[in-house]
Amino acid sequence: MKLLATVLLCAAALFGTAAQAQNYPGKPIRLVVPFPAGGATDIFARAVSQKLGEKLGTTIVVDNKPGAGGTIGSDIAAKAAPDGYVLLLATSSTHAIGPSFGGKLPYDAVADFTPISHVGNAPSIMLVPNTSPAKTVKEWVDYARKNPGRLNYASSGNGTVVHLGTEYFKAQAGVYMVHIPYRGTALAIPDLVSGKLDVLFDSLPSGLPHVKEGRLRALGITSAKRSALLPDLPAIAETVPGYETVTWFGLYGPKGLPADVVNRLSTGINQALQDADVKERLARLGIEPVGGTPQQFAAMASADRAKWKTIITDRKITAE
Repeated sequence: MKLLATVLLCAAALFGTAAQAQNYPGKPIRLVVPFPAGGATDIFARAVSQKLGEKLGTTIVVDNKPGAGGTIGSDIAAKAAPDGYVLLLATSSTHAIGPSFGGKLPYDAVADFTPISHVGNAPSIMLVPNTSPAKTVKEWVDYARKNPGRLNYASSGNGTVVHLGTEYFKAQAGVYMVHIPYRGTALAIPDLVSGKLDVLFDSLPSGLPHVKEGRLRALGITSAKRSALLPDLPAIAETVPGYETVTWFGLYGPKGLPADVVNRLSTGINQALQDADVKERLARLGIEPVGGTPQQFAAMASADRAKWKTIITDRKITAE
């Protein structure tokens, strides 16, 4: 009798889970954004969430939970019930770079989350002053090799994707430059324009306007191939083989999210990313829609973590 009761309880639990997934979503979904309102991740979330809600037949409520470099919001999502009603819009900063520093996080970036979809990529562009003697990436690399230690580069701070991406470029190109950290790339732009700085790898939304206004020169883009957003701008990888660095955005749920719910969400986000209005809004943000399966997303994030961990270790980079 005890065995029969146990079997019946397990069957009931499985039936309840299946029924819940089949009826999902039955109420609004909370999308945690671990960065402040008005920032790139927040704007991206709002550009996608409305269309995703339409595809799912519910409302997506964006909930900004900033702090500790995205750790606070990510922790909230990690500890939520695995029912599909609390999701996280994570980035390479929260789930690839942050964990690679080896610092203690309140969650495991792999074990405590269920990957749903790789939503988008935001490449950066290599910016130099108009007074720079280099007109191409190749000319800049040649110039830097002839002047080891005499050139400098700006970043948005130690341990940021701008800092790490430039260190990766240095390693791949075989050049040596002095690092000058700022509290944001916007603060570095005046010094770059005036020629006090030699190069800056900045995001498309913040860097491109200065190029269009003729204040700076763009030499290349950091995506592996030329971007449809700027088809005439060469990929840096055309000169420095293998170089690629982008900020990625991905949708996660807490660990244990039912497969049916994951598939429903993955299908919905892939459909939303094909919407013409969403594509246009993302293009204005300098973000390329990606999509794909949860398995593809997990594999990409794993490879990205490994890459940044290697760079951080080899270059002896710390967040301080």
